Amino acid sequence: MVEREEPITTEQLAEARHYSMVIAWSPEDEAYIVRVPELPGLLTHGATHAEAVEMGHEAIAIYLASCRNDGCPVPPPRYFVAEPLAV
Repeated sequence: MVEREEPITTEQLAEARHYSMVIAWSPEDEAYIVRVPELPGLLTHGATHAEAVEMGHEAIAIYLASCRNDGCPVPPPRYFVAEPLAV
């Protein structure tokens, strides 16, 4: 785990929750692996699904903070617009 100088803020976590996460079980790693489609190269994991979600949000927040600190563009979250169900 990487040590951070500053704690992740509630605002950073709130922003991170707008990003997509793909979470899948890896029998080889015996862990849930998290990918974030909007943030290439970002991978994290958790022993449980809930831990994977938490680790995913933290990783997204750190990734976005790093982009901002380095002066890189921040990739926007991808939003899903549901179509009405046919009745």
